[in-house]
Amino acid sequence: MLYAILCYNMEDVVGSWSKEEDDLVMERLGVVQEKLAKAGKLGPVARLLPTTAATTLRKARGEPLIIDGPFAETKEQFLGFYVVDCDSLDEALDIARDLAKANPGQGSYEIRPIGLFRPGSTSQ
Repeated sequence: MLYAILCYNMEDVVGSWSKEEDDLVMERLGVVQEKLAKAGKLGPVARLLPTTAATTLRKARGEPLIIDGPFAETKEQFLGFYVVDCDSLDEALDIARDLAKANPGQGSYEIRPIGLFRPGSTSQ
């Protein structure tokens, strides 16, 4: 089963890290990623640019509205994600725990099963 591990944190805190602090976090996360890659469990990984770089298409009546920035204001922002291939939710939770240990400060990880959409296919 593929799982998405969605990474949330306070963007202003993460954005205030020095290059050295950021490099250290990326190094610690790299250790987790390397372990997953060697086990054949790691899919795509993405670190998102700040919400100030976002554009939102909001579906409304009539024509969609396009606005700068994220749609919702929250205390934590969606900063990136991992796709992992796990045998169970417990295994995905263990991976999220490893990521949380590697990442300083507060934040959260949302673990969600992925259903693949393949037009014309009967399997998902």
